[in-house]
Amino acid sequence: MTDAVRATWRNTTHDWAAEVDHAHLDAVRRAPQTYAPGGVRHLILEVLAYAADEAEATGTGRALVTPHPDGSVSVTDDGRGTDTRLDAAGRPVKKPVMATKDLRFFDAPDAPLLPDGHPRRGMSVVAALSDWLIHTNRRANGSWTQRYEHGVPVTDLVPLPDDGTTGTRVHFRPAAGLTAATGTGLTDWPDHLTVEVRR
Repeated sequence: MTDAVRATWRNTTHDWAAEVDHAHLDAVRRAPQTYAPGGVRHLILEVLAYAADEAEATGTGRALVTPHPDGSVSVTDDGRGTDTRLDAAGRPVKKPVMATKDLRFFDAPDAPLLPDGHPRRGMSVVAALSDWLIHTNRRANGSWTQRYEHGVPVTDLVPLPDDGTTGTRVHFRPAAGLTAATGTGLTDWPDHLTVEVRR
């Protein structure tokens, strides 16, 4: 049965009707050199591009990139958080940024270039090319976290207590075989976004 409320939501960056696009994720996983040229650094830039979008929309923003001892990386920003709405039954539905293609960039021949000189493809590339990814989201109307493995959600949205902040944290462990990241080139963004790389 079609959700009458959800059917009214306009697709701008992702398809609200699709929670997981398995074919899309599989295609990304089969071609890591195409979708993560340069390896982990490109994945970090894909995440930071969303922080830059938020900073542009709100006028200013900050992001923190943190490498962890287990080889994972987290990117935290102070934006408004990932769009999350309630369906007709009152259940929270988050925009499917991790598990479906970004409609603006993924198939676009003129996709904007990230600071590494390669095209932006979207957050789903990061999720698909990570063994696991934890998406933590804080918005003015509620907070939650969700875990993905190889781009596929393996938990529901888990509510979090409000801590008075908004923003997004994307913590991911890149798949084996991707070139390790260096800190160079991660801070080359327009003035509205300030990026700190924690050593």
